[in-house]
Amino acid sequence: MLARRGMITVNEATSLSESQAHFKALKPWWDVLMDYLLVLMLMASFFSATLLIITDKVVCMPKTKEPDKYLVSEFNEARITPSISPRQIGHLTNLDYQQYTYVSVVCYHKVVPWQSKYFPYMALINTLVLLVGSNFWFKYPKTSSKVEHFLSILAKCFESPWTTKALEETSDQPPPEMNRIKSSSTRSMDYSPKTPLLREVRFPAIHAPVSTILDKKEEEQAKALFEKIRHFRCHAENSNAVYKVYVAQTVFKVMAVLLVLGYALSLMGSFSFQHTCKPGIQNLMGYSTFTCTHNLAFILEKILLTYVLFLCLYAFLSLYALVWLFRSSLKTYSFQKHSDGTGFGDIPDVKNDFAFMLHMVDHYDSLFAKRFSVFLSAVSEGRLKELALNSEWSKDKLKDKIFKDAKGRYELQLSMLPAIPKSVYELNEVEVLKLELISARLLGAVSQLKSLSELHISHCSVKMDPDALSFLQQSVKTLNVRFTDLEELPSWMYSLKNLQELYLSGNLNCSSNKTICLQSLHGLRGLRSLSLTSNLSHIPSAVMDVACQLSKLIIQNGDTELGSLGQLRKMNHLVELKLIHCKISKIPSAVTGLTSLQCIDMTSNLIQNVDELGTLQRLRSLTILRLCRNAIFRLPPSIELLRNLEELSISHNKLDNLPISLFNMVKLRYLDVGYNLIRVIPPEVVHLTRLETLVVTANQISYLPHELFRCSRLRSLYAGSNKLSSIPSEIGQLPLLSSLDITGNNLTTLPKEICNCLQMKKGGLDVEERVLASFPEELRVKYM
Repeated sequence: MLARRGMITVNEATSLSESQAHFKALKPWWDVLMDYLLVLMLMASFFSATLLIITDKVVCMPKTKEPDKYLVSEFNEARITPSISPRQIGHLTNLDYQQYTYVSVVCYHKVVPWQSKYFPYMALINTLVLLVGSNFWFKYPKTSSKVEHFLSILAKCFESPWTTKALEETSDQPPPEMNRIKSSSTRSMDYSPKTPLLREVRFPAIHAPVSTILDKKEEEQAKALFEKIRHFRCHAENSNAVYKVYVAQTVFKVMAVLLVLGYALSLMGSFSFQHTCKPGIQNLMGYSTFTCTHNLAFILEKILLTYVLFLCLYAFLSLYALVWLFRSSLKTYSFQKHSDGTGFGDIPDVKNDFAFMLHMVDHYDSLFAKRFSVFLSAVSEGRLKELALNSEWSKDKLKDKIFKDAKGRYELQLSMLPAIPKSVYELNEVEVLKLELISARLLGAVSQLKSLSELHISHCSVKMDPDALSFLQQSVKTLNVRFTDLEELPSWMYSLKNLQELYLSGNLNCSSNKTICLQSLHGLRGLRSLSLTSNLSHIPSAVMDVACQLSKLIIQNGDTELGSLGQLRKMNHLVELKLIHCKISKIPSAVTGLTSLQCIDMTSNLIQNVDELGTLQRLRSLTILRLCRNAIFRLPPSIELLRNLEELSISHNKLDNLPISLFNMVKLRYLDVGYNLIRVIPPEVVHLTRLETLVVTANQISYLPHELFRCSRLRSLYAGSNKLSSIPSEIGQLPLLSSLDITGNNLTTLPKEICNCLQMKKGGLDVEERVLASFPEELRVKYM
């Protein structure tokens, strides 16, 4: 029934109240006070308008002329009775009620001023305009959606279980699980002979409940909230529409209230209770002048005074808000003031609309921004991911990831995880730990990995607790670090005093210049092996700090020219030297002074002439020489001076023949001259009585000498991609031969004597199927 009459129902009023409550978090104290003032002004205007509608009227009485007092006195002295006797005050006017009503209506419209008739309605309209202006930014399409989105996210942040848990972890209070409730676990009085029973009483310890762990659903909700806030922040920081609309709204309110206040003040004192009315209807009433009273004049003047007082307060608050807007930096918001309470000091400053709304929320309750910061912090997000990770990666699941490497050690590899699962610290059998693309912290619990001796870090930002560092300083013997920039190198690496092997792979040059900024390795007192995979222009000075203790140096330089090789002389304990992809054009002379060298590897360089090979005879311990992938076109006769050499690799060069002196190196066990231009293997190969592996792949050899098959220790022969048309039957004289590769030749058949190679099993013979087809079926089954 009320709805049909156009009145507001209770449900509609409740809905309006809830709508206002939804936005209260963005209302600072001055907006709240102004809303209350608007309510009071609205009540005053409604009250006065209601009075006008119900009781507003004027009451008029005719005003008669009194007889002249001088004439009356003369008539009295002469004792003459005048023809018209003067009427006494309060006499009857003989007017009808309808005449009074008519006169009152006419005089109401003629003599009552406009402010007495219309001020309440104008006050009502002005109040409604101010009311609309106060909440315009909540209704304007370009700002309302952003404001509602912000408030919905804010409410979810406030109610999220992760917010409570994150703030509990960063508080300074002791963990609740260790608190004892005193009233139930301690005695209220001491033992005495008068209280003997207290001696036997044992009160159980009651612990406070431990904070609950998030379930799977809550974790997913928290992750979704992080993502939603990330997108909203990007959207809100790209514009300042909310800020502009709020400023325009405040300016409008200031101008409107000043205008209303101006004309309201001009009306002060203009309300009058008594009026003289000359309606010009003497022919109808018999009277020309009436005295009228306006019954609401007094109360309207009081209401106007009250209304002006409210306007003054409203104007003051509006001006205060305007000054605050222009004097404060509201387009930037910093969370540093909340970092002490939350422990999240990693949040960058926000700007534009996002910053402005956070400033507004701060004036309502700073706790909102404090809880919001939990979902803006990368540290908090990392903790959430770590929590989810620990629940996902149980000990049993991690055990399934452990395998044995080539050396028979137990290895665990973790890749692309937000943190290191805590269950890792329970795997006591792990000896090799590999971390890839993980930004995490090693906890002191890593000391439980008693078998850990090797650590691999690939593109990781790994920090560690002091207890973890102390443990690694004692246990880790091998460290492998792959990085992109020098800044990614962990600072704790330089303090691993028991480290024996260090492998660094990445750019060791500063980003601003080509200076090598590797810190001193002086603290690595146990370092014996160093491998650098980088683009060095010279050997870093940090390496020279440990030059005297190194026994193995490997530099893979990515085809960048490595200079200043004279520094190698200081490494007098060097046993193994590998200079790969260093654009070296000749064997460094400094090498000849390293008498402890056992292995030299200069693969993939620009070496052409090796006439200085004879100078390496000083290296009595040299057993391995690798010069693969260079441009060597000739081996000097002096190579025979390297009598202790056991391995010689000169593949992928430009050799067209092998010197006879080469075969005087009777200790050779491994000879690789593949991928050259060699046409003939000299018969002097028979002198290599200890030869076990011979590689002549991808040459131009047309036959294998019979003398080769007198090398009875030969186990592997690789002669593929040559011009062989037959295999000598003497191949059966190699009882230890287990691997034979002769693919890519001109063979049509194989000698039956190959069956005498008893060590050759299935898969040991590599040859085309058409060639193998000449064998009997039982032999084909043996080798295929």
